[in-house]
Amino acid sequence: MRPAALFAALLTGVMAAQAQASPHRSAAARAEFMRAHPCPANGHTHGACPGYIVDHVKPLCANGADHQSNMQWQTVADAKAKDKEERKLCKK
Repeated sequence: MRPAALFAALLTGVMAAQAQASPHRSAAARAEFMRAHPCPANGHTHGACPGYIVDHVKPLCANGADHQSNMQWQTVADAKAKDKEERKLCKK
């Protein structure tokens, strides 16, 4: 199998696993956010954004919308701290 085909197969498998694990998350909504808000690290509108993640402002577990209007770029360090607080919120 060619490297590009192997990568595409792996990516498809990862995306399918994520969809099963978290059915509310929309890859299309994330892509729409990235097109409208390029990566702060490299200006790309798709692909990796070193040091940043796309985060939901209002968590999905708190009825936040899975829409680009509820997404933001967040540093990995800030995301870890926010995720810790969100886990507490979502357990309630």
